[in-house]
Amino acid sequence: MSSDLQQLYQQIILEHAKRRRGDGLVDVPAGAVSGESHQLNPTCGDEITLRAVVDGSTVEGISWEGQGCSISMASASVLTEMVAGLDRGEAAGLVEEFRTLMRSRGSIEPDEEVLGDAAAFAGVARYPARVKCAMLAWVALEEALDQAAPAA
Repeated sequence: MSSDLQQLYQQIILEHAKRRRGDGLVDVPAGAVSGESHQLNPTCGDEITLRAVVDGSTVEGISWEGQGCSISMASASVLTEMVAGLDRGEAAGLVEEFRTLMRSRGSIEPDEEVLGDAAAFAGVARYPARVKCAMLAWVALEEALDQAAPAA
């Protein structure tokens, strides 16, 4: 990965860590279906509570609150922007694509067409201790969607 690309990725992570999209749990509208998950990374103390509102098969919105390092908070912010409006299956596919990138230990180039800003976490994959930080919100999303409605 070029140093220019690494710099761009670092800027994306820092921007999302400073201006967190979706930060602050939003009340679920009356009659809406939702799921919520609290995840904790005991290694570093990062934690997040993520709420997903689902309408039929569409993820209507994601909100969350948490505390932790810039990687975990930026990852939650990026996830929020990317998942809202997606079909549940598309959201699950995105989680799997991100998980594959995180497990690669930096051996694969991220597909920016699929991952968008989440591709910025490619460098994190080289640091196993930080992978859990990046994955925290994504694991919470999986659990929240499972709670929101059984998969069709």
